Amino acid sequence: MQFADEAVVLSARPHGEAHAVVELFTPAHGRWAGLVYGGQGRRMQPVLQPGNGVRAEWKGRLSDSLGHFSLELVNARAAALMQERLSLAGLSAACAVAAACLPEREAHARAYHAMSVLLDNLDDAQVWPALMARWELGLLAELGFGLTLDRCAATGTRENLIYVSPRSACAVSAEAGEPYKGKLLPLPAFLRGESAEASLADALDALKTTGYFIETRILHPAGRQLPEARARLLELLAKTNN
Repeated sequence: MQFADEAVVLSARPHGEAHAVVELFTPAHGRWAGLVYGGQGRRMQPVLQPGNGVRAEWKGRLSDSLGHFSLELVNARAAALMQERLSLAGLSAACAVAAACLPEREAHARAYHAMSVLLDNLDDAQVWPALMARWELGLLAELGFGLTLDRCAATGTRENLIYVSPRSACAVSAEAGEPYKGKLLPLPAFLRGESAEASLADALDALKTTGYFIETRILHPAGRQLPEARARLLELLAKTNN
């Protein structure tokens, strides 16, 4: 069996003395792992950096075997962002979240293309934090855990929605949520599509909300936590916002 597809490198780990097991995210085949011969060598290490865009060919004796990849570098995102600490943290966090959440060998083309848009805009600090929150919101929906953000869970109103209920994953209006606001999650306007602009504070609020649902709906049932790279990113963004 074999296939060829475009892909984003999610991770690479040593295998033996010279090779590497690489995990890719492809539009047509989903999250897929395979062996890269010579993956620890000087030629391949720059290719296998998380976030890089590659052209991948996978071959395996059986459909469920590890198989091996032949990779061609298409977009060296990691090298381009090497001097941008915050952007590089965003790159690492996005790849870690994708690796932690996506089911193996299950296509999620919309999530892939949205992630590519996010990664391609990591050089614009005014844009990408909000893009990441939107991508995580879309990832939740893609995996069957979408949030209902167009009406209040308590009253049904579509006006002044500023909270999300951690229990129901539905929006809550300012009025209905006032007595419980300490227990509710923030809902910035841009996350509902009501505003094209988002401040860094808005993006942080949105990432707090999407992170909560990623952790509780996807990761906790599997006995996992949010990746450390995701937690570090929020710390850096919070420091930048202060």
